[in-house]
Amino acid sequence: MAMGAAATAAACFSSASTGVSRSRVRAQATSWAGGAKELVQSGAVKAVRPKDAAEVMGAEGFQLLDIRPAWEYGRAAVRGSVHVPLFISDDDMGPVTLLKKWVHLGYIGLWTGQSFTKMNDRFLDDVAAAVSGKDAKLLVACGEGLRSLIAVRMLHDDGYKNVGWLAGGFSKSVDDDFADVEGESKLRYATIGGTSYIFLQILLLLGVVQ
Repeated sequence: MAMGAAATAAACFSSASTGVSRSRVRAQATSWAGGAKELVQSGAVKAVRPKDAAEVMGAEGFQLLDIRPAWEYGRAAVRGSVHVPLFISDDDMGPVTLLKKWVHLGYIGLWTGQSFTKMNDRFLDDVAAAVSGKDAKLLVACGEGLRSLIAVRMLHDDGYKNVGWLAGGFSKSVDDDFADVEGESKLRYATIGGTSYIFLQILLLLGVVQ
């Protein structure tokens, strides 16, 4: 696995690392995403709106690379997409990690349903095993567009030059943007879990959201 980007990212985002404050992790994430935004602004990475994704995948031959964690992908996914999660469940049971898991549950987990995760340090290896090579045209997507920016930066730094970014993520999509979706949820709602998922179901039932 190419070190550089992956090693730096793993060090930045591993939830098992000690002594890293929430604000510092947020700043590191912003830095990585900011670097990817420069790639988008320069044209080195192609920004694709969800409504244009089908045309880009069909006419231009881009392959959808879904980097969401497994629980989001399982709720709703575009059939035929390549799934390589950028973040994976952190199964470490050490005392520091257990404490972080309790904090995460109280502040985030109960409301969003999101698991406590860590950076997938095999991300680049897993992508390499799943696609045809570094000339592959990859449209990188996540729920809201931030995690995919990080992945775009890592892939570009690792030598992938035909990279697209799904601007705003699946949360900006509507029902007709992706023709073949499988799962129990709509793509734009797949990131929502926990208590907020219950509220979403109530809103859907009342017709407040579609």
